[in-house]
Amino acid sequence: MAAATRLELCKSTAQRLAQAEPAAVNAVIGFDGFVDEIIEVVAKRHTAMSYDRLRTIGEFGARIMAASGQSSNYELVVAQQKLGGNGPIMANALAAIGLSVTYIGNLGYPEVHPVFGELAGRSRVISIGEACHTDALEFDDGKLMLGKLTPTTEITWDNVVTRVGRDRLTDIVSSAQLIGTVNWTMLPFMNEIWSRMLNEIILQTPARSRLLFVDLADPEKRTREDLKSALVMLQQMQEHLGVVLGLNLKEAVQVAGALGLPVSGEKDHDIENLAVGIQKHLKLRTVVIHPRFGAAAASADDCAWFAGPFVKQPMISTGAGDHFNAGFIAGQVLGLSQAESLCMGTATSGFYVRTGISPSAAQLQEFITELPPPQAG
Repeated sequence: MAAATRLELCKSTAQRLAQAEPAAVNAVIGFDGFVDEIIEVVAKRHTAMSYDRLRTIGEFGARIMAASGQSSNYELVVAQQKLGGNGPIMANALAAIGLSVTYIGNLGYPEVHPVFGELAGRSRVISIGEACHTDALEFDDGKLMLGKLTPTTEITWDNVVTRVGRDRLTDIVSSAQLIGTVNWTMLPFMNEIWSRMLNEIILQTPARSRLLFVDLADPEKRTREDLKSALVMLQQMQEHLGVVLGLNLKEAVQVAGALGLPVSGEKDHDIENLAVGIQKHLKLRTVVIHPRFGAAAASADDCAWFAGPFVKQPMISTGAGDHFNAGFIAGQVLGLSQAESLCMGTATSGFYVRTGISPSAAQLQEFITELPPPQAG
C-alpha cells in the first residue's frame, strides 16, 4: 500500500482533530517556569526610536570575537515579555488545543507571576517556587538563551509534595492520561523526581494507559554520564508507562553520541534513521526528532517523516519546539497515527512562529487543511 501524500495526511489529520475530544484528556505537566524577555541586539541606532538589529548569530559572534582583549558594549532591546520555560509553553499550547491541563512548577511563590496569567486562565496551575529568568536573544537563524536558574534548586520531589500536597498530587498524577516532564538539563533533581513519582504514586495506584513525554532540552552542558543515567531511568519508566522522548536535531545527535550510535547528514531519511536507531537502542515507546524543516518519529512497529510548514523569517522562534511537542503528543494521546501526529506537531509550531499565538483546536484544524509547504532555507 502506497504511503499517504502530504496533502492526504493533512486532510486526515484535520478530520481526526475535528472529531477529537481533547477536553476529555487529563494532562499534568511540570516543572520549570521562566519569565522570558524576547530581545533584539542593536546593530546600529539611528534615533531614539529607530535602530537596525543584528540579524544573525554569526554577525553577533563576529562582533564578540572582535572584542577579544578589549571592552565592548551591546544594546539589548526587550521586544516582548512572556511566559517561558519548556513546561509552561508546552502546557499553554496543550491547554489552547483544549486538553484539561494541570501545571505544576516554578511560576512565582507565594503569588503566581502575572506573565503566567494566560496559562492560569486556561488550566489549573500550582506554583512551587519562584520563576527563573531568560534573556532570549532572537536572530533570523536561531536564538541564544541566557538563563538565570537559581530557582531550579527548589524543584525537588519533596518540595513538589509539600507545596501540592501528597493526596492532591496522587490524585492529579493517577488520573492523568498524559504526564509531561521537560527541561531535564536545567533541573538537577529530575532523575529523583522520575524515580519517586514512579515508586510513590504510579506503582501505588491502579494501572492504566499513560504516556510520559520527556524533553531533555539541550543536554550539552550535562556530563555524558548524567545523560546516560537519565536514559537508563527512562528505560525503567518504560516498563510502566509509554515513554515518548522528544528531541531536536542537536539533542538527537547528543543522545546518539552517548549511546555510541552513528550519525550522518540532515536529510529526511537520515533523521528518520536516527529516530529509529535511538528507539531500537532504548526500546522506548516513541522517539520523535524535530529539526526546523520537518519531523520524524519511530516506535517499535512504525516510523514516519513529515515535512513541516517551515518559514524562513518567523515572527518568533522561542517556544517553537515546545509547540511542536505539544501538538505531537496531543495527537498521540488523542489517538492519531504517527504521521498524523507529526503533521499536528509541525502545524502547531508553524502556526505559532507565524503569529506568536498558541492555536486553538479550530485554528489548528483550519491551518492544517491548507498547510503551507516548507520554504527554502
